[in-house]
This record gives sequence, C-alpha cells and structure tokens, in this order.
Amino acid sequence: MTTFKIHILDDEPDLLALVADLSRSRGLATFTYNNASELFSNIDCISSEDILVLDLQLPNVDGIEVLRRFSESQISPRLILVSGLNVGVLHSAEKLAVAHGLDVIGSLSKPFSMLKFGDWLTEKVADNTVVQPVVSPQQISAEELAFAISNGQLVLYFQPQYNLRDKVMTGAEALVRWQHPRLGLVYPDQFISIAEKEGLINSLTRWVIGECVVKASQWQDLGYPLVMSVNVSADDVTSLLLPEQIAHILQETDLDPSRIVLELTESALMGELVTSLDILTRIRLRGIQLSIDDFGTGYSSLSLLHRVPFTELKIDREFVGSMDTDVEARAIVKTCILLAHELNMTVVAEGIENLGQYKLLQALGCDRGQGYMFSPAITGEDFDALARAAFPGLDTWPESK
Repeated sequence: MTTFKIHILDDEPDLLALVADLSRSRGLATFTYNNASELFSNIDCISSEDILVLDLQLPNVDGIEVLRRFSESQISPRLILVSGLNVGVLHSAEKLAVAHGLDVIGSLSKPFSMLKFGDWLTEKVADNTVVQPVVSPQQISAEELAFAISNGQLVLYFQPQYNLRDKVMTGAEALVRWQHPRLGLVYPDQFISIAEKEGLINSLTRWVIGECVVKASQWQDLGYPLVMSVNVSADDVTSLLLPEQIAHILQETDLDPSRIVLELTESALMGELVTSLDILTRIRLRGIQLSIDDFGTGYSSLSLLHRVPFTELKIDREFVGSMDTDVEARAIVKTCILLAHELNMTVVAEGIENLGQYKLLQALGCDRGQGYMFSPAITGEDFDALARAAFPGLDTWPESK
C-alpha cells in the first residue's frame, strides 16, 4: 500500500489539473497548489516521504526560493523539478537542490507527454512504496565499525557489468555493505565517512580488496573472463603502502592483476596530487587497471586524464540517466566516449535504466555498462547464479564468500 502523498505546485491551472488527475489515477493521495505561499501554509502536512512536483517558474516566489526554504526546514519532500525554460536552467536547479542537501528524484522539461509522465510515475514513484530508513552517522561508533571490519560483519554485493555490443557479462563492481546486528543492512555512504575520519579507511579498503581478489581468483580458476572493479578513497591514494599491500594480496592467489580495476573519483585526486601520481603509477606498473569514476562531475577531468595512467573511464549516471530525453546530456556522453577512445581507454556507462539509454550507448560505441536495466547490486550467491547462466558448462562452483 502506498504510504506517501504527492504535492503539485504549478501556476498553470489546466496543467495542474491534468497532472493531479494522472497522479490520483495511480493511487496517490494528491494535493495541488497554485503558488508557493499556498504550499508553505500547508507545510505541516508534508513529510520527507512525500513527492513534490515543483514548477520553477512561479509568480512572486519562484521555484528556486522554494528550494531554499525547504533547505532551511527540518523536513523536505522528494522533488521532481519542472521547467519550460532552457534545459540548462533545469540542470542548474537540480545541482542547486542537491547542493542544498535536497533529494531530487527527477526532472521534466515542458511541454511533456502526459502518457510518458504517467509511465514514469508508475515506474519511479508508484512502485516505490517502501522508503528505506536512513541510518544517521550518530547511530554508529568508530568502535563498532572497527569491530565489523575485523569480525566478519561486512559483506560484498556485486553489480554486474556487460559488454554493450552483445550483452555478454564482463565483470562486476564490488560494493561493500555492513550487516549491522542492531541497524540491519547499512550502506557505505552511511559509514565510509566515519572510516575516513577515524583512520579506519585503510583497513576497510584492505578487507574489501582482499575479498575481491579471492572472488576474482575463483572466476579466473573457472576460466570466466570477468574483471572485478573496486572503489578506493582519497585516503587510499595517498597511502604509499597501498601498491605493496595490493601486490602482496595478489601474490597469495596468483590472480592476473589485469583482472582488478581500482576506481577513484576526480575529487579523490584533488589533494596531494604528487603523492597520488606516485602511488597510482606504481599500481599500473604492477598491471592493475585504473578507472576514473563519475567522470565529468569534478573540476579538472582533462588534466587528470593527461597526467594519471587511467585505463578506463566511467560516465556518471547523472548523464546516462537522462541522455534519452536530454540533448545536452547525450552530447556530453558522446564526447566522453570519443575522448576516452582517443586516449585508448575503455568506456563504462553507469546507471543504465532502460532500453532507450542502452540503444543510444550502443550506437555511440560505449564499451560496457551497468545499471538496473541489467541488474541491481546483488549478493555473492546471486551473482554466482548469474555467472553460471552467462557461462554454461560449469560443474562445480566455489562456496560464495
């Protein structure tokens, strides 16, 4: 049963009525407002689980001011931003909302198809009836996290990656989770900052890489042509011990180092760049691959591509997720693919959600991809089942970690 409400703020009466009728037809309790003052006079009725469809062009108090007001309040709904202006304005508003700490779940350019909006609403909103609880960092102590790292409370999930030419599985991105005895399954964005602040990130990374190497070794022993992608943090790429630590782990398993891809964001390299270059170059000398993650969302992408020996470029999901409806996003994706190929880098697209995005990426020559169209991040056991189906003929499978 749907547990949230949808609120619609737009000064066009006809459009307001159409969107409201469509929302109600999807079983959503729906409330409409002609201006921002009317919305804020009913703010006590709005919860953080609710959805607000917000037109940016409003009389008196515009949509940007509405965003500011919600950023200053204790409770803010999830947002769908709407605008009839240039798509660049819509993008800027999205960035601003995110910078304010608001949850933007979508955006629409006017005029938009009601049929398409209805389909989107069903897929993105009406099916999202359970809101995952957010674990506050204050609920987690450094002592608990240190214990979790040392005592088997951490687990790995794997999001499969596929060759976009033929949909053959090529590997997976490993994503760490914490099976907390009190809070349940805790996601990395809720404890990585604690690990970095409390000096636990290096031990956490060593654990993750060690587990990934074991799993990748299983794939190698079975003859499966799969690579394992692992995220590393800013602290990791300033640790001069990292190359030796990884080399030691690899030697224990005889894993081909080219089967491991270390992913790092542009922001992770914005600190001690000289030290990072030292570490990353030594890692590449050992045959390990390097990927620049969330490409295009940082500040010095081209400079980093020129200086750091990357072998892979991952296009951020922000661009991939809107490229089938947004001309500017599609142009950015196309440019990223062309640039990476000119630099002899493999291109991976993140966040592929539908067939339209897949077909566009395929036509643009993107090499690999991952996203909900293929599979969400899944347990090691479920990934093993996918791999068995992708590479038939296997008689035995090592026990999942």
